[in-house]
Amino acid sequence: MKLDQDAAPSAPAKEDARPQKPAAMASPAGTAPPAPLNGRTILLFAVASGLAVANAYFAHPLLDVMADDLGLSRTIAGLIVGATQLGYGLGLFLLVPLGDLLDRRKLILGQSLLSVLALASVGVSQSAAMLLGAMAAVGLLAVVTQALVAYAASLAHPSERGHVVGIVTSGIVVGILLARTIAGALTDLSGWRTVYFASAVLTLTITILLWRMLPRQERVTGSLSYGRLIASLVTLIVEEPVLRIRGIIAMLIFANITTLLAPLVLPLSAPPFSLSHTQIGLFGLAGVAGALGATRAGRWTDRGRGQRTTGIALGLMLLSWLLIAQLHSSILWLIAGVLIIDFGLQAVHVTNQAMIYRVRPEAQNRLTAAYMVFYSIGSAAGSSVSTVVYAHAGWTGVCVMGAAISLATLLFWIATRRATPAAATMPLHI
Repeated sequence: MKLDQDAAPSAPAKEDARPQKPAAMASPAGTAPPAPLNGRTILLFAVASGLAVANAYFAHPLLDVMADDLGLSRTIAGLIVGATQLGYGLGLFLLVPLGDLLDRRKLILGQSLLSVLALASVGVSQSAAMLLGAMAAVGLLAVVTQALVAYAASLAHPSERGHVVGIVTSGIVVGILLARTIAGALTDLSGWRTVYFASAVLTLTITILLWRMLPRQERVTGSLSYGRLIASLVTLIVEEPVLRIRGIIAMLIFANITTLLAPLVLPLSAPPFSLSHTQIGLFGLAGVAGALGATRAGRWTDRGRGQRTTGIALGLMLLSWLLIAQLHSSILWLIAGVLIIDFGLQAVHVTNQAMIYRVRPEAQNRLTAAYMVFYSIGSAAGSSVSTVVYAHAGWTGVCVMGAAISLATLLFWIATRRATPAAATMPLHI
């Protein structure tokens, strides 16, 4: 379907009282003009982001193997993912905003090097305490992926920012979706510790490449204190309607996708399918194909088609649940549904970020952190509630829940279209 330029709202949007530069001309305060980004550098941003976020997801299919190796109870094993998520949540609040205060390049390199140490610590862990502490550190430092997105956005020309964000974000989605498959394969070959040692080596390699290729961006250290910097996350949510609107959309779409992914192993591992964990992990490949298909969403947003892209993508996510609900008829319906829902998710996610990066260019890291808080809430809610629903209402109940979330998201987008500031939706020109 052709995406035509969004029509201007019939009622004028409420204007911010602060004087602002035109969106295409804005540049972060205290920085030099954006350095040009070539294709190799953008690809490096994407690969580095994907690997960083994968580090926080490797443990999901390995909990039983890790528990057996260290002699842990299943209760302690369940805390492994919890420790990682806790670290990631703290990192969003405590580390990501620092990019608006300090040198982004140095922060990224420093966090990447510390990630190498954290991954190696997981690999050599011999006790529950050491493993949980190391996993929390892995999660804390995995937020470098959000710092990479914000840095890539700040380096891109405004008219290309959505396109760059789309490519880097695709790397993140690929990293999340492939983490389970790669971790399972490496564990089958040579044990779970190999996963973390291999990732430590890859992370060190990527860090060296980042040190050599990451563009420098001269910054003037801000006068804002660290405490006020963190507190300003709430201020941004209160003052920026595009952040609130797109944050709520993010919360809903990630609740939607985790509603599918969290209980998916249950029907697939049971008769009549009786698939192994490795076979179930291969469904991530379908998700990757769908996500990569949406890489152009950022460019569509740059051309002023973000609202229409959002509407079409949300409609496709709703449609996908009609296919996913046919799982017991044929597994091919599930594959088609996974392709469509991941396409829609990625298109909306990229569009969200491309829009919020147009406001407050001096606060791109804090915008990222605030936006990802909504993402975390949605992911946690979808994962928690969907497994309970499956236990009581089976796969049909999960599909009804997913479709209801999709419909609610679509209705929310319709209701807030005209409340979204025009600066976030207008086309940008070089």
